[in-house]
Amino acid sequence: MQAVGFHASLPVENAEALVDLDLADPVPNPRDLRVRVQAVSVNPVDTKVRARTVPAGGQPHILGYDAAGIVESVGAEASLFKPGDAVFYAGALGRPGTNAELHCVDERIVGRKPASLSFAEAAALPLTAITAWEALFDRLDVRRPVAGAGHALLIIGGAGGVGSIATQLARRLTDLTVITTASRPETAAWSRDLGAHHVIDHSRPLGAEVAALGLGAPAFVFSTTATDRHMAEIAGLIAPQGRFALIDDPASLDVLPFKRKSVSTHWEFMFTRSMFETADMDAQGRLLDEVSRLVDAGTLRTTFAESFGPISAANLRRAHALIESGRAKGKIVLDGWA
Repeated sequence: MQAVGFHASLPVENAEALVDLDLADPVPNPRDLRVRVQAVSVNPVDTKVRARTVPAGGQPHILGYDAAGIVESVGAEASLFKPGDAVFYAGALGRPGTNAELHCVDERIVGRKPASLSFAEAAALPLTAITAWEALFDRLDVRRPVAGAGHALLIIGGAGGVGSIATQLARRLTDLTVITTASRPETAAWSRDLGAHHVIDHSRPLGAEVAALGLGAPAFVFSTTATDRHMAEIAGLIAPQGRFALIDDPASLDVLPFKRKSVSTHWEFMFTRSMFETADMDAQGRLLDEVSRLVDAGTLRTTFAESFGPISAANLRRAHALIESGRAKGKIVLDGWA
């Protein structure tokens, strides 16, 4: 089968940073589906793993954590899907990635592809939808108000992949006032189009920007990027007894300034359930089925922003470079095989 991977951790400008490969077809485990991949999207985690991972045993490392495709075969103990089903999912960190024609994935973290979307449009959704959903509803518990706080959610990095779907989920499924951040006219427009009530500029002091809205101190803050740069502002602007969640990788995280306000801090890492095979691992499959239903009902929309063409090393290097530049808007998708 065709695949794209790397043999050494290299800067994306190096032609060997990602290379085209010809590999043996994978064999599914008992609970696995073997999926013929039709489209993939690229996430910041792809670039981070490429930059930090040294492939073991002389074998190439295959990236990719989002896919949409068709079930080709199922493992001996798999029961949730059958060959021919169209699916979408975000994969697992400890297994070969989705940048391959054939990919094996545990059926418990797979959802049924939205019927109203193409494979490319569907591939944009899984990782960011799971991350945003778990952050908002499992970690921050945004449906439970904070007494005396502004009934508002601040999303730092509203135009990115996770921020784009979090904005929609908060706007469509809660009564919160949704505040997002962006620093360019095109990303601010994108965020407003997805449903943000207010868009503020994260290149300016966030506390003053939020205060100017006259909504009171927000009950919830969800940081998707540059958390370490904004921590002092977050500590100042969040409501007493508020809730804070983050998904990025700050070099350090000093939450001591939260003590006086009793602010709770929540990490969201969507690979936790699959990594540890938690007792509720199948919650992600159900979550994706619900996202699929909401998309087909017109409640949510794909955050697909741009296609970079078929799945190939050259096109994936271009996608990684754009994400590393920090100027991506929505999701970059690769569709089909060269």
